[in-house]
Amino acid sequence: MRKILITGSLGQIGTELTMFLREQYGNDNVIASDLTNNGPENVLTSGPFESLDILDAKKMAEICDKYKVNTIVNLAALLSAVAEAKPQLAYDINMNGLFNILEIAREKNISVFTPSSIAAFGPSTPPDNTPQDTIQRPTTMYGVTKVAGELLCDYYYKRFGVDTRGVRFPGLISYKALPGGGTTDYAVHIYYEALKAKKYASFIDKGTMMDMMYMPDAIKAIHDLMEANPDKLVHRNAFNVTAMSFDPEILAGEIRKHIPEFELSYDVDPVKQAIANSWPNSLDDSCAREEWNWKPDYTMESMTKDMLEKLSEKLGIKF
Repeated sequence: MRKILITGSLGQIGTELTMFLREQYGNDNVIASDLTNNGPENVLTSGPFESLDILDAKKMAEICDKYKVNTIVNLAALLSAVAEAKPQLAYDINMNGLFNILEIAREKNISVFTPSSIAAFGPSTPPDNTPQDTIQRPTTMYGVTKVAGELLCDYYYKRFGVDTRGVRFPGLISYKALPGGGTTDYAVHIYYEALKAKKYASFIDKGTMMDMMYMPDAIKAIHDLMEANPDKLVHRNAFNVTAMSFDPEILAGEIRKHIPEFELSYDVDPVKQAIANSWPNSLDDSCAREEWNWKPDYTMESMTKDMLEKLSEKLGIKF
């Protein structure tokens, strides 16, 4: 039976992943952790919770011993836009935190899942149908830490036999928790504002294609890769995964099928736009499909319908 420690469990992914994994493996077998206990009540009370800074290797090792942890899912990180504002802190958390986790995993024979991102690519990467194995020269601190993290996880598997696994997530869209400062966050905010104000000013410019994924598919990707047969994994870490690719205009057009009066305008953030311009337009995820049978359940159409329905319930707004 897995005993799973989730770091960063109160973030956008963690709040949903924690509850999903508790359903799969039992409440007591999934230990949520984060810097503070300021988060959803169900995550904090449905199973064990520990306050943890991943830069505190001693405390993390103690938690692993306390609960007999055999799997760590590392979601603690500073995301792209926030990392550009605080590059030194981003390096510390994203790199030194991961190093602490991998060292504990090496010492205690623990499996590690840590996500990478489309930010691991850069402007010299082939932008369309970006291959699994290609040039990676990112121009952001977040991207630099993600490439280095991919290599570090590969190293710990090859050198020490640590069972490391991970995917390169595209932008993630969810109605349960707001995102935490990423470049693709517009694709969440647009749904909230479509319901609340019937209009939205996008900080990403029209024509900027980026890969996206609905959160249920992101959770599915984590679980499926964690449980995949290791003998079939050629890459193990940093698998390209995707579900859809669109720009703000395409997404707005889909929203108008449900809210015809919705208006989209632009208030482009030059920092976030520069980051977005350095990322691929679309990914080739054939390696994930071949090696562990990855396949998303949601399209842009089905995601938009579900997002608007669930958000209208959450916000108490009819549409």
